[in-house]
Amino acid sequence: MEEKVILVGQQVPDFEMETYEPATGKFGKFSLADAKKENKWTILFFYPADFTFVCPTELADLAEKYEELKKLGAEVVSVSTDTKFVHLAWHRDEKLLANVKYPMGADPTGKISRMFGVYDCNTGLALRGTFIISPEGKLVSSEVNFYNVGRNADELVRKMKANAYLMSHPEEACPAKWEPGKKTLKPSEELVGHVYEALQD
Repeated sequence: MEEKVILVGQQVPDFEMETYEPATGKFGKFSLADAKKENKWTILFFYPADFTFVCPTELADLAEKYEELKKLGAEVVSVSTDTKFVHLAWHRDEKLLANVKYPMGADPTGKISRMFGVYDCNTGLALRGTFIISPEGKLVSSEVNFYNVGRNADELVRKMKANAYLMSHPEEACPAKWEPGKKTLKPSEELVGHVYEALQD
C-alpha cells in the first residue's frame, strides 16, 4: 500500500528521523512534534546523496543562510537517504560543508522522502525538494527539482520571510518578488482588476 503524499495546505503527520548534528559532532534526532511544541517552522531540504557533486554546493549555499532562517523561527534539516554515519563522514571530508551547522537528517528507508513525494523508486534517492512546514504542522511551500539543477537559498529565505509575515497578517497576500517592507495585497471586491493601482507607491 502506497503512503499518502502530503500536498501544500495539508497537515503533515508527525515524524522523526535520526540526524548527524554538525554543530556538536554528535548524532541526534529531529521530531516534527517537538518543533511544533517549540513553535518553530520546519524547513526540509531533500537532496539525492552524500559524496556527490551538486549537493555540497547546495548545502554550502544553505549554510550561508542558516542563521537568517533561524532568526525567522525556522529549523533547517537537510535530508537524504544516506545514514547518519555517511553524513558524518561526508561532513568531515568535504570542505564545502565546513560551515554546515544545521542537522543532517537520515532517511535510509525512504519513508520521509515518500511522504513528501520526492522518493525516486528507480534510484533509491530523493529528488531536490524543499518544503516549509508551519509551526502548526501545515505544509505551506513545496519546490522540487530534478537531480541536475541546484537551488538558490536566497529564494528560500524570501519565501520564509513571506510565510512568516503572512502568519501574523492572514488577511494579506504577498505578490511576486515580495520582500519585507514592500506592499502586500488585501484581496477584496475593490482589488479585482486593480492590482496595478494597489501596488503603486
